[in-house]
Amino acid sequence: MSSLRRADRVSAILERVTATGSVDAGALAEEFAVSHATIRRDLQILEDQRLLSRTHGGAVAVDVAYELPVRYRTGQHREEKTLIARTVSALLPKGPLTLGLTGGTTTHLLARLLAERVDLTVVTNALNIAAELALRPRLKLIMTGGVSRTQSYELVGPIADQALQGLNMAVAVVGVDGISARGGLTTHDEIEANTNATMIRRADRVIVVADGSKVGKVCLAGICPVTDVATLVTDAGADAAALDAIRRTGTEVIIAQ
Repeated sequence: MSSLRRADRVSAILERVTATGSVDAGALAEEFAVSHATIRRDLQILEDQRLLSRTHGGAVAVDVAYELPVRYRTGQHREEKTLIARTVSALLPKGPLTLGLTGGTTTHLLARLLAERVDLTVVTNALNIAAELALRPRLKLIMTGGVSRTQSYELVGPIADQALQGLNMAVAVVGVDGISARGGLTTHDEIEANTNATMIRRADRVIVVADGSKVGKVCLAGICPVTDVATLVTDAGADAAALDAIRRTGTEVIIAQ
């Protein structure tokens, strides 16, 4: 494998640790075509964030549920997330549209696809999405205030909630860390969950974007029941039984192709 930029390489290392429970530094250096010292620095960065535990010659998984910072999530399931974003872009109504976007890697990819649209108003609490759209002269950008979360680049809390309370959106596209028939929409942080719930309440229609790894998963903080969601767009890797359970609640499920 050719040398990757650090964020993508670290993301791949974390996926490997999650899947196998451990990694060997020498094997990683050979696979990613970098030096042993580079891999050791990568592992040290991840250990400093308590995302793994270093060992002599490699690293092992830590036995905790963690929220991967968004800068490392970008490389995970990239192809699936791109397909999901393209599918949602095609689903959105043409012509004048007020669109809410929460934070997340898939919603960020969607924002890039929509950047050239005209008659589009985007309401977002995500700093990276706002940065993507701020210089696009043909669309209107509305940014909430709030307290920034470094893990998700989202502005959250009472200031963000108050800003959203005064706005009406035709569609909200929501990124989540988990979605299931039993647990509904969930994420890792309770304050972020409340801000996302506020956006959902202000939207006429809610579309959830979630790659297959998040379907059937339940995280700490509940956002809303799955019955509040009109459509879930996911990929072919999603658990079939979990999707069937979501369909039975009345939520439309679309598999991005």
